[in-house]
Order: sequence, then structure tokens, then C-alpha cells
Amino acid sequence: MHSYKFLLDLAIILLCTKLLGITTTKVRMPQVVGALMAGLLLGPAAFGVLSETDFLRAVAELGVIVLMFSAGLETDIKELKKSGKASLVIAACGVIVPIAGGFLAASFFNKPEMIQSDASCSILLQNIFIGVILTATSVSITVETLKELGRLKTHSGNAILGAAIIDDILGIIALTIITSVADPSVRIIVVLGKVAAFFVFAIVAGFLFYKVYKYWMSNADRMRRRHVIAAFVFCLLMAYLSERLFGVADITGAYIAGLIISNVGESEYLLGKFDVASFLLLSPVFFANIGLSVTLPKMTPAIVLFTLILVIVAILTKVIGCGLGAKLCGYQTHQCKRIGVGMVSRGEVALIVASKGTEFGLLGSAFVGPVVVMVVITTIITPILLKVVYRSGAVAAVEAGEDITGHYDELTNVRREHQS
Repeated sequence: MHSYKFLLDLAIILLCTKLLGITTTKVRMPQVVGALMAGLLLGPAAFGVLSETDFLRAVAELGVIVLMFSAGLETDIKELKKSGKASLVIAACGVIVPIAGGFLAASFFNKPEMIQSDASCSILLQNIFIGVILTATSVSITVETLKELGRLKTHSGNAILGAAIIDDILGIIALTIITSVADPSVRIIVVLGKVAAFFVFAIVAGFLFYKVYKYWMSNADRMRRRHVIAAFVFCLLMAYLSERLFGVADITGAYIAGLIISNVGESEYLLGKFDVASFLLLSPVFFANIGLSVTLPKMTPAIVLFTLILVIVAILTKVIGCGLGAKLCGYQTHQCKRIGVGMVSRGEVALIVASKGTEFGLLGSAFVGPVVVMVVITTIITPILLKVVYRSGAVAAVEAGEDITGHYDELTNVRREHQS
């Protein structure tokens, strides 16, 4: 008999994410925090009302694809070009510093007298791999928060998006290097070739689609709604091909698809349509599903201490690493803070990397728990910290006598908070 339980699951998720989202806004936190908390409370980590299913996982994946596609539609191409070199430096620092921090933390605890590991590879490789896990960045959490704050189209917002895309590529390379050491069948040359081929493919496919789409749009004004379908088909194809053929994250393909279409005059119309679908169903399911996928294991005192250290290292290495990279590229101090904080969230990306490590014997079962807790905390704390740094950045700009263009929304929010 066909089960209709998925309808009840969706109803519960939508209701709880909205209620907790409203609650978090009452205490001046982004709604995405409420959605994440809803998933944690409903899932096995708390009350166990719901569990992750194949259906919810598929809807959640579609949700993050649409979210990143919308981010691409909103991206200012000119600003992204300006921050291109800076994004590369920021991403590089955001990979090197977390690897070093994670390696040092793991080196101290990954000992028989501290935490006994059952991984099949050497302790050195295990410690390096924990650093590789910390290089991950889940930009989807940051994108949703910046959209909510109205700060996606800013210098720091564009730098975060550009750095996150490059960070994803560098993370793939770092993961491939260490897995190739553990498993000789994995070849770094093949992976690097696929990454290079992806960008060539993206340029060619983007050019062809842009020409065809531009021509069609100029001759089909009466069929405006069909443009949404064409754009969505392109988004899904880019997401599928990037993951399937080139081993690059599907969200990267979706973001590049949005970036290509953002040059078209109808991007605002398209964005409005996708925002409705995202707000109505896809985003709540995606953020709630992150919480539903979390299962907290048993923790010994040594593992609890390592978890605490890992969380601190995870936050500080991204803030310091990416913030330092931004400073080297001439960004102002308050922008460096925003960029660093925007890269803190690890989300599902770190969990995927960790699962790959477990598969190749690079991560012992005793270290899975700390990684899960680190992912949960960094995912929840990033939206909160983002609001703080954007609010303080607006005030700092005024106090320093800087140009306050682009700070109007933040200053308005500060004024309202004081009045209330």
C-alpha cells in the first residue's frame, strides 16, 4: 500500500520551521537559525519525531540547488570580477589555516592514551584528514542569511561567494590528495583534469545558452513564464553534469548557471519566481533536513574535550584565515570580519568529506562524533555571528567617517532596535 506519510512530514517541517523562524526573529536572530533548530529538535538528536528519508533528502538537495541558483541570479558580475583575485587569496588562506589548525588539534588528542582510533591508515594521515574536514565551507547557510539581511550584493557578500566556490575546488583537491595516498586507485591528475574540464565546459555551455536564451527572450515576450522553465532546466542540467561528469559539487554548477543567466534582463523576474518556490517549500526542508541527519554518538571525557577544541579551532581558523586573506587584499577591518564569519559554516559539506574519510579508513569512529557536533555548532552559530558583524560594521563605518553607502539597511535596523 502506498504511504502518504511524506505529506505529514512536510506539514510538520513547514509548520515547525516557520514557528521557530518567527521565534528567532523575535530575539533578533535570522530565521534560518530557527529552521536549523527545528530540524535538530524534530530529529533523532532530540525528540525523534521525524527521521531523514530518501524523499526529504531529495527535496533538500533540490532546495540547496535552487538556493545557490538564486544566489547566482543575484550576483553582481562586475563586483564578482573585481573580487576575483581577492576570492582566490581568501579561499587559499581559508584552506591552509584550517588544515594546520585541525592537524595540530588532532595531533594532540589522537594518541592511545587520549583517544584510541580504529582507522586503518597512519596517525599522520588521520590528523591531516581532520584538518581537511575543517577546510569545508557550506555557503548555502551564509547565502540564506545574507539574503535575509539584504546584504548579498555587497563587496563582502561577493567576496564570500567567490571564495566559497574556489574553496570548494581547493577542498576537492585536498581531499583527493590525501585519499590518493591512502588509496592508490585515486589519481590526483585525473581529478585536476576533471576540474579544469568543468570550467572549460561551463564557459562553452554558458556562452551557447546565453546566446540562445537571449535570442529566444527577445522574440517570445508573450511566453514569459516559459523562460522560468528554460532557466530551471539549465540550472538542473548544470548541477547534474558538474557532479556526475566532473566530480564538482552540484551547487557549484547551479551557482554558475544562475551567474550566466544574471546577465539577462529578465533575471529579476526569474529571481522572484524561484524565491517563491524556495520560501514555500524547498528552503525549509533543506535547512530542517540538516538537523534531521544529525545523530549524536556517545562521548567520553577525552572526546568531549576534543570536541570543544575542534569547535573553537573550526571557528577561529576560518575567521582568522579568511579574514587575513581579505586584509591582505585591501578589505577594511569590518569587511574582513564579515568574510571570515561568512566562511565558518561547515554544514553538510563537512559531513560528506567525513563520510569519504571513513570509507577510505582515514577517520576513526571515535572522531565521527566530534565532527558531527562541530558541524552542528558552526552551522547554527554562523547566521548569528553574521548578523552581529554586519550590524557592528554599519556602526563602525559611521564612527570612522567612512562612506556609508551600502550600510543603510543595517543602520535602519539598528535604529529600530533601539526604538523598540
